[in-house]
Amino acid sequence: MFWHAKDELALCGGSPFTEHMTPSAPATSQIDLFADSVLTDPYPTFTELRELGSVVHLPVNNVYALTRYDAIRAALADPATFSSRTIGFNPMVNEALQGTSLASDPPVHTELRAALTENLTPRALRGLKTRIDTKAEALVADLVAQGTFEAIDALARAFPLEVVADLIGFTGAARENMLRWGQAAMEVIGPLNPRTLENFPIAGELYAWCAGVQAEDLAPGSVGRGIFDAEGRGAIPPGTAGHIIHQYLGAGVDTTITALGNIVALFAAFPDQFDLVRENPSLVPAAFNEVLRFWAPLHAWGREVTRDVEIDGVLVPAGSQVAILFGAGNRDPRHYDNPDAFLVERNPADHLSFGYGSHGCAGQGLARLEAHAVITALATHAQRLDAAEPVRLPSNITRSIDALDILKVVPA
Repeated sequence: MFWHAKDELALCGGSPFTEHMTPSAPATSQIDLFADSVLTDPYPTFTELRELGSVVHLPVNNVYALTRYDAIRAALADPATFSSRTIGFNPMVNEALQGTSLASDPPVHTELRAALTENLTPRALRGLKTRIDTKAEALVADLVAQGTFEAIDALARAFPLEVVADLIGFTGAARENMLRWGQAAMEVIGPLNPRTLENFPIAGELYAWCAGVQAEDLAPGSVGRGIFDAEGRGAIPPGTAGHIIHQYLGAGVDTTITALGNIVALFAAFPDQFDLVRENPSLVPAAFNEVLRFWAPLHAWGREVTRDVEIDGVLVPAGSQVAILFGAGNRDPRHYDNPDAFLVERNPADHLSFGYGSHGCAGQGLARLEAHAVITALATHAQRLDAAEPVRLPSNITRSIDALDILKVVPA
């Protein structure tokens, strides 16, 4: 898949750019990846870009977009070539994220991630399952009993905000601001467009809070307190506990909200698929995998290319910014049969929405617990969900539903 100029030079003892080895220039498209119309419905654009090649140069955004499954997965598996030091699409956010595991490479990333995931291992999460299942059961049962409800505020936002707040130990102002801080933290990862500029002050509130947070600001016995304990015993560098807590809120909340909203919308839109889950509860994990594949929560994610690299015969120069298009890879017909169909029995466990490799989503275990609990509760209490058209607002990084009215629920 990938070829490095220095590797060929070492093998051949000369220039890698011989006539038969010279890589071609990438296809170019004048598409603006962050245009409103693309952000609200990217899949026609993803299809167009994917057919142009595994990598497409987008001069409007000054990025090389990775569009096909194999190219994306290989890039994610190669952090030495595709560095996370510029995950964002503007220099301000990349500077602000320095010191976080999101924007670091091994070996620093390895150390920071160990502290981040210490309380997110399957063993650590096992104790949370009953509590999360109980919360989801009570919330969904109440909403179904109402007969109508707005699914984003009442379920997709309310549920993970409470779960994460309790887990990390957020209290007071931090708990009250979780939603707006989490949304802004994702928005500012985009290019310097009006959405990014409007959200920098709000994201700045989160950065400032995380820079000054102390152990006593978090609830006793919480994961947040545990991160400060790790810093105290030298497991992570001094002064990094706040960076790790920032990642729990900045990277984890908005994406989970998106996924939960997508679950409700897709079950309403495809009642035959919802019936399959209702009739066979063992399909719950597969259904969530298909939700993540069909509608990827993240629109685009950045990487910096550290050296000349060839991708499927196309050269991407060292220093270039790459845009990883998870949703395009997830719909690649070279990897998935009938990729534009939503099929809960497909079980695409290898979808790209949680990333891959050393930077694979650290909170995916918690996200699965929450999503599986919500799917199980919906399948238990509801027979049919009649929904209005989902309302989507353009957002730079997280492709989420802003409002989803459930007009009628047929109870199970």
